[in-house]
Amino acid sequence: MTIITNEPESRTAFQKVAIGIEFSGSSDAALQLARTHFPQAQRLLIHVIDSRATAMPDLSGAGMVPMMPSANVLDTFRKNDTHQLDQLAQAGEFKEVVTGEPASALVEAASAWGADLLVVGTHTQGALEHFFLGSVAEEVLKKAQLPVLVVKTNKQ
Repeated sequence: MTIITNEPESRTAFQKVAIGIEFSGSSDAALQLARTHFPQAQRLLIHVIDSRATAMPDLSGAGMVPMMPSANVLDTFRKNDTHQLDQLAQAGEFKEVVTGEPASALVEAASAWGADLLVVGTHTQGALEHFFLGSVAEEVLKKAQLPVLVVKTNKQ
C-alpha cells in the first residue's frame, strides 16, 4: 500500500491517529498500518463494547428488544476488554474502552480525543451477513467528520 501526501517524509499530516480495535485480524491490520505509516503520531486505541450485546432478538420480527444492561455483565466485558487492550497497546499509546453502538461510539471517542485520522479495519462478509449486520466501517464513513482510513483484509 502506498500513501501519497504532499508533506515531506519526515513529517506526517496526521498528528493524532485513532484506531478502532475489535480484537480481530482486520483491526490488527488497521493497527499495524497505523503504527507503520504514522510512527510519529500520537495513537489512541479505541475498543467499543457493543451495547447491543445485552439486547434480545424480538421473535415478532421487529428487530431487537433492548434490555437493561446488567452492571455485572458490562463490568465483566469492560474488565476483559481492558485487559486485552492493555496487552495489545505499546508504550506511549493511549487506550480507551467505551460502550455504545460501535460506529457512533468509535467516531465520538475519536472526535472527543481530537483525532485527525480514524483508522478502522474491515473484512470480507457474505451477502447475508452484510444484509443483517451491515458494516461498522460503512457506518463510520457515514458518521465521521474526520478523515477515515479503511483497511480491508480477508482476516476475520
